[in-house]
Amino acid sequence: SIMKLSIENAPDELRGGLKEIMADFPDRFNNEGDTIKFMTDPSFSKGKLQVESKKGASVIACNGKNAAFRALGRLMGALLQGKGRTSFSETPAFDMVGIMLDCSRNAVMNVTAVKNYLRRCALMGINTVMLYTEDTYEVPGEPFFGYLRGPYTQAELKELDDYADMLGIEMFPCIQTLGHMEQFLQWDSSSKYRDTNAVICAGDEEVYSLIERCIVASSSCFRSRRIHIGMDEAHGLGSGEYRKKFGEKPPFEIMNSHLARVNEICKKQGLAPMIWSDMYFRLGSEKHEYYDEKWHISDDVIANIPKDVQLVYWDYYHVSEEHYRKFINFHRRLGSTPVMGGGIWTWGRLWCGLPYSIRATNACMGACRKEGVREVFMTMWGDDGAECNYLSALPGLQHFAELAYADEVAPDLRAANLLGSCDFEFDSWMRSSELDTNSMFKDYDGSPSSASKSLFWQDPLLPLVDANVADLPIRETYSELANNLFHASEYNDASESLQHPALIAQVISLKTDLRRKLVKAYKVGDKELVKQIAGTQLKELTATVKKLWREHRETWMKMNKPFGWEVLEARYGGLMARLDTLAYRLDEWYNDKVEKLEELDVEILNAWPHATTTLPGLGHAHLKTPSVIK
Repeated sequence: SIMKLSIENAPDELRGGLKEIMADFPDRFNNEGDTIKFMTDPSFSKGKLQVESKKGASVIACNGKNAAFRALGRLMGALLQGKGRTSFSETPAFDMVGIMLDCSRNAVMNVTAVKNYLRRCALMGINTVMLYTEDTYEVPGEPFFGYLRGPYTQAELKELDDYADMLGIEMFPCIQTLGHMEQFLQWDSSSKYRDTNAVICAGDEEVYSLIERCIVASSSCFRSRRIHIGMDEAHGLGSGEYRKKFGEKPPFEIMNSHLARVNEICKKQGLAPMIWSDMYFRLGSEKHEYYDEKWHISDDVIANIPKDVQLVYWDYYHVSEEHYRKFINFHRRLGSTPVMGGGIWTWGRLWCGLPYSIRATNACMGACRKEGVREVFMTMWGDDGAECNYLSALPGLQHFAELAYADEVAPDLRAANLLGSCDFEFDSWMRSSELDTNSMFKDYDGSPSSASKSLFWQDPLLPLVDANVADLPIRETYSELANNLFHASEYNDASESLQHPALIAQVISLKTDLRRKLVKAYKVGDKELVKQIAGTQLKELTATVKKLWREHRETWMKMNKPFGWEVLEARYGGLMARLDTLAYRLDEWYNDKVEKLEELDVEILNAWPHATTTLPGLGHAHLKTPSVIK
């Protein structure tokens, strides 16, 4: 009952997108509220928008579809917050305000979910979207490309490009043409393309035939003539099959020669490529580090870097504006102003790390404004299984979008705009980050900790990080967080997603002190207490893990293709099996079938006494067992 949208007054180019947004938010539009009228003003610079609200009507003047939808998102947010009609104008400081979604590490977001994300991006003012696909797109003639991993068909990518264009969003491919190819290279039929297990063999003609087919297959699905061809983290470049075929050559020479060949393929297709820049800086660093300020690259190598290939400076780790400014200028020494790739922290964790993402984004965007960088996008990676739902990153993306239009973020405006674009209540979604960013942890606000991942996945009988948190009020803190998030999940339909972090918090609150309680009772031979703990806390924990598994499965199937879920399901299954074994072992002991429980006799030590954070950042493979399995 807030507003009416007069479709007949909208330019033809907006009608398709408006129809989709109205269907998405049916309760925001009816025939009794304010009228919104759109007009195109070609005198405006690209992306500029202006809203004038008078009695009974709001007029949106803009240049470009993207600006129109950003204005609509702001207007809806103001009305939802009860502020009524509002007038404002904005001009973006950037030509590209983009995002990149990782669709290669288990989760391949399905078409319906990508469309949902695109609508929210449009209402934020985001104008570029890339789907990062290593092998998860169809390449005719390569049946093992994306095999059993749910690759996008060409028809699906074309459908998404049409949909994005309707919303004023440019989509283009984001693929790999050197490293990060281990998924494809694992198959026998791909061995002819291998340099190492993860890097394809530069210099080999069959490889360039493959790359051409990949470039043609991916780019033919999109209107855009831009393409991201990857080439990052190609560790061991030239050290495997390449060396056997072509002999020992300097990595810089291999890199430049390969890039020149791939660039020619792009030019032949009328494409303008970009690559991640880190390999140049790593090769120029004695420590092989990307952010080594003492890097050195010779003038002849710099001269041979193709000047019509854009370099993407990726950096998600720093919160100092000066650091970003320094490295932007390091990139300029290689020949051009870079595209900036920041990050919203979705990788290696169970839920988005919003506070650190916001700190890093503030520094990144401030530096880009001061240095005149015109193209910026935020990445969302899925390392270690894509356990994190990308919906949890949307408040971070809203913050990023605000910084594209203003020097500083006004908290009230950001909150209103997030309501307008996503129907999310900002503070509740920020609170969900307390899974990791909690004041009881050391350096909780100075690092992108993933504390909840360690506490959640560590083995219940052999908990590797238990000694690190033995003195902390884990149970009380996470129980309170769970209650807060369950309550927040009832705010509206969009908030139901908060049940996932609420269940994670509930599991952690039940699990973290379980072994310590059992050990205390076991050491004094109190079998009745052990039996009581097994019948209450352990039983409730097992039921909650099972509930979370089912909730996560339902969410995954709504958001992603079914492929990849088997990885996370094996993790849940492993945890549930270990809880079952714990119950079995306790039963054996308190029923006098065994004399002792060696798993409870062993002392859990602090294996990371010198860690700068309370909990080390560990992946699932390390957390589930102290054994290194090879």
